[in-house]
Amino acid sequence: MAKKKTTRRRNTAATAAVAPSSKKNAELRVAILGTGFMGRAHSNAWRSAGTFFDLPRPLVMHSACGSDLAESRRFAGQWGWASGTDDWKSLVRDPDVDLVDVCTPNHLHAEMSIAALEAGKHAACEKPMAGTLDDARLMRDAAKKAARKGVRSFVWFNYRRVPAIAYAHRLVKSGRLGRIFHVRASYLQDWGHPDTPLVWRFQSKKAGSGAHGDLNAHIIDMARFLTGDEVSEVVGSVQETFVKQRELVDEAGSAIKGTIKKGSKNAGRGRKRTGKSTVDDALLFLARFKGGAIGSFEATRVATGNLNRNTIEINGELGSFKFDFERMNELQWWDHTLEPGLRGWSRIMCTEAGEHPYVHAYWPAAHGLGYEHAFVSQAADIDRMLAGGDPEVPMPDFVDAFETQRVLEAAVISARDRTPVPMSQVT
Repeated sequence: MAKKKTTRRRNTAATAAVAPSSKKNAELRVAILGTGFMGRAHSNAWRSAGTFFDLPRPLVMHSACGSDLAESRRFAGQWGWASGTDDWKSLVRDPDVDLVDVCTPNHLHAEMSIAALEAGKHAACEKPMAGTLDDARLMRDAAKKAARKGVRSFVWFNYRRVPAIAYAHRLVKSGRLGRIFHVRASYLQDWGHPDTPLVWRFQSKKAGSGAHGDLNAHIIDMARFLTGDEVSEVVGSVQETFVKQRELVDEAGSAIKGTIKKGSKNAGRGRKRTGKSTVDDALLFLARFKGGAIGSFEATRVATGNLNRNTIEINGELGSFKFDFERMNELQWWDHTLEPGLRGWSRIMCTEAGEHPYVHAYWPAAHGLGYEHAFVSQAADIDRMLAGGDPEVPMPDFVDAFETQRVLEAAVISARDRTPVPMSQVT
């Protein structure tokens, strides 16, 4: 991205400037890197957090940065950023920026996040934290060094802030499930069929991995978050790339799937211009946890009929719960302490203010939340933490997210070598 002059626009989302009496109530000035699908989700979060939540630090949406200057300016105007630029290196050094939010393809996460931390900026990074374990290790080490100077890191594992998942975390922590036996998690999508072109998510140099890094990252983090336990061994793993060749794309034409390369023969006659898919379409693995539980994890982009089905079930000695993101406001609950005649799966509508995390900031009971609200809640938690407060539920930083990255790596090694992989071997 070449250095070019930025344009400034009035930021309608920013709170009016105040003279801060201390850092705890000073404005939090945010810059975002990336103007794609996640850039939109994060922009909406920063723009909305101060509307729904009473934030200690007024949010200022300083700048949006993408690879194309004109698009960055258009994006900034649409989503409420005060300026648009294509020069991320200058932006992360800007003294008027407090936090850098990295929403770019995975192979850029390490360079951008580390540059922000070294410039004294708080860094919030999309998941997976990095495309490779080596990059993730560099990010973890940079975050540890920055933390000694009071600089924080955050990773956008947004599902932690779905009220049903946050409430399930509290149930486990309070002992309502007792000893944990099973973790059963899957993240199923079907947008990766053969007609989906070769967007960056199918290129290992940019993505690192396919469904595994994109989707298993979420459910590994959810399992760790919900159980409070860590994976001790990946027992076995299998991965598959079902679609070896995909049609070339010209540019992203939708949030995920892209558009066909100009001049290609799309139908009927002519030869399609194709390129090799270098990531997995699906990866499944089995795991053991330090506390004695066993787990299964499945991620795929070709589970026909499953649009965005992120599910997790945890079975304990005293109870169980099941969650399905396609019914994200609900948690299925089994109370095994009841007498046998009363036992049965019940539906908890996780929309009760004062009982279910984050709900107090939004709508009346049973007026459901959507995908975007978990991002809004995370932006609010980040703001509170940077004012010296606590998040409603634990927030992953680069050190925490590195543990998820280790499990991702162990599963890849297990699939490649067809062998169990103790986590002690993945450092």
